[in-house]
Amino acid sequence: MKTKPMTVAGIMSGTSADGVDVALVRIERRAGRPALTLLAHEGFPYPAALRRSVLGAMNAASISTAELARLNWRLGIAYSDAVRGTLQKHRVNVDLIGCHGQTLYHQGRPAAYAGRSFGCTWQAGEASVLAQEMGIPVASNFRPADMAAGGQGAPLVPLLDYVLFADRKRGRVLQNIGGIANLTAVPAGAGANAVVAFDTGPGNMVIDALAQELFGKKLDRNGEIAARGVVLENVLRAEMRNKYFAAKPPRTAGREQFGRAYAAKFLAICKRASSKPEDALATATALTAESIARSYKQFVSPLMRDAPVDYVVSGGGARNATLMAMLSTRLEPLGCELAASGDFGMPVEAKEAAAFALLAWYTWHRIPANLPAATGAKRAVVLGQVTYV
Repeated sequence: MKTKPMTVAGIMSGTSADGVDVALVRIERRAGRPALTLLAHEGFPYPAALRRSVLGAMNAASISTAELARLNWRLGIAYSDAVRGTLQKHRVNVDLIGCHGQTLYHQGRPAAYAGRSFGCTWQAGEASVLAQEMGIPVASNFRPADMAAGGQGAPLVPLLDYVLFADRKRGRVLQNIGGIANLTAVPAGAGANAVVAFDTGPGNMVIDALAQELFGKKLDRNGEIAARGVVLENVLRAEMRNKYFAAKPPRTAGREQFGRAYAAKFLAICKRASSKPEDALATATALTAESIARSYKQFVSPLMRDAPVDYVVSGGGARNATLMAMLSTRLEPLGCELAASGDFGMPVEAKEAAAFALLAWYTWHRIPANLPAATGAKRAVVLGQVTYV
């Protein structure tokens, strides 16, 4: 299929709900596959009132339709502001915008509702607002097509992981640690159909919840508080018996599994085991590290065929020194060399936004972009919807 080079603005706002990342990416086809050049990237924190509204809507037991409609529109304005701010700073002409949206609910596996069983998902952020504000077409709503084809609608970033990181001689594991942690495994010399990807479990979600509850902080910056605590090993062992961690890929997770209700229960257990709040945060950090390492050992290591493995970490968790030290302790004995995605030319803050720039390019050219081996879909499908100016 004939394609044209494009400059695409990718937008990502993740399950941590801390703000919007924008990546400006030049994409063209070389030797039969897309090649990406990162031109610029910027991050924009959500205003406090908007973040409260997002967190209040996520997996809410009850919320009005008026509130949801207003939030959907307000997010479209926030995305417009973020793209405008990025373009004002970097003066790049953009052909297309790819917007993931803000996930408010994601149910990857079928469940009964109103007499039928199905999976469903919802990413908020009105694309029409973004398109009209910026005067640029927008590709958005990427997950539903995969789910309608029998997949879980996630993960979607593995396409970028394969395009950027596949190597003939070295295995690569791309570990993103946002609110939820997810990995993509690309064995040495593998084709796209051999890529394995799934959510490993909690990333920063439980850590952030405890930092807010115990210390009044948005996050545990650099893991400084956790570093002062002691991991409650009995609590960690008990939590690792959660059935999610034994489930075989493909699998997805979100606030439905590891959100406010889980964090409250986890904190109560930690308080019974120790009176020191630092210990609870250290144990939450170890939960993320242990679930990642166990996922690799159980489901990924056998695929790597004894090739050397680069374990490339991105997302906010890559900036948590305590978490990274815990990961190193667990993964290096398994033959992994830890690295950051920035070491490969893709800054940790830009990677997921760049992924949705790439997905938008695929959508624009009507090329299937899901990886059924990762999502569980019955077939490859074109993802997303285009909103024109």
